[in-house]
Amino acid sequence: MDRIATAFAQAHRENRAAFVAYLCAGDPDLATSLAVCRAALEAGVDVLELGVPFSDPLADGPTNQLAAQRALASGSTCAQVLDLVREIRQFSQVPIVFYTYYNLVFANGIEAYVSAARAAGVDGLLTLDLPPEEAGELSAACRKHDLKMVFIVAPTTPESRLPVVCGAATGFIYYVSREGVTGVRGDLAGNIPQAIARIKAHTSLPVVVGFGISTREHVHAVAKNADGVVVGSALVNVIKNGLADRAALPAQMKAVAADLIAGVRR
Repeated sequence: MDRIATAFAQAHRENRAAFVAYLCAGDPDLATSLAVCRAALEAGVDVLELGVPFSDPLADGPTNQLAAQRALASGSTCAQVLDLVREIRQFSQVPIVFYTYYNLVFANGIEAYVSAARAAGVDGLLTLDLPPEEAGELSAACRKHDLKMVFIVAPTTPESRLPVVCGAATGFIYYVSREGVTGVRGDLAGNIPQAIARIKAHTSLPVVVGFGISTREHVHAVAKNADGVVVGSALVNVIKNGLADRAALPAQMKAVAADLIAGVRR
């Protein structure tokens, strides 16, 4: 079953954008991470983007860097992240996409990593620092194991490169609405509708928009044109701000996620 396609089709039938939530696996510890993921899913998340903790997360701003640092400090490993996915699969069939870096894939062996991820219940890979032109080996392994690939389009991506990026993707296209790194912003980037239209001229896959989306109003504005809206740092901040009482984090996450999700209707 293609859980990613099913999630976007369901959102389309309901005349809304899909809500894609980013959380760092293992933040602040594995048990709390599982509880927080469950709470977000109970709030109505359509796609769970799980960050795989990495020591050098070059695409991430301070919020997500610190989340990865907390996860690594608590002892999180690639094997434990897969265990987390297996635990989530005990109660949810929401699609899970790994937000990762190529070092982690390559160091574990491309074929072995993809096979293990798929067996655990992962649906797709977004490998931040791997351009499609260099992704042949990983793409082949993903095709073999039916793991979808997600690639990024940025505001600086030239028109001539869009067919390459869109042609390599099999899950969805992630439009990074701002130059720079992840993080909460006070306002939305400009020209998002025009950028989505430009991408859609080259693909029939869903187009999601992320980076800097942090309020229900932001979500609603982006949802008018995008197939999906990604919120990360605003959710990760719930964990950062609630570290003193980890038992209360799931309820806080559910409330914040529900408020953001309310913005997806067009």
